[in-house]
Amino acid sequence: MTGRGQVLADSMKTRKVDVLCVQETRWKGNKAKELGEGYKLINGGANGEGRNGIGIILSCDMKDLVTEVNRKSDRIMWIRLAFEDFSMNISSVYASQAAGIDEEKEQFWAALQEELEKVDESERCIIGG
Repeated sequence: MTGRGQVLADSMKTRKVDVLCVQETRWKGNKAKELGEGYKLINGGANGEGRNGIGIILSCDMKDLVTEVNRKSDRIMWIRLAFEDFSMNISSVYASQAAGIDEEKEQFWAALQEELEKVDESERCIIGG
């Protein structure tokens, strides 16, 4: 992601994309960053080795609807958007690769299942990754 934020913002604007889940951001720390064109990245942070990292990029229309940010790890993060009639949970996830360690994969899927079970049935969910 380093140095590509403006390119992504321009591409999202051209394609009229309001929400984009990104992986392999490699940015350390949990923070938000303006990318340009009114787009904002909410970053989930890379691990201690500077690997992985997830985030969600929102258009100017969507970023004002964020009511909650929940960063679970360098592989799972949620945001909640509050619309007039409903709430929507959007998750950016980064699953272990096919060649990854089985125990790591099992931990990821168990953590994702645990997070999904916390979402109220009346709310909508989108998982990108």
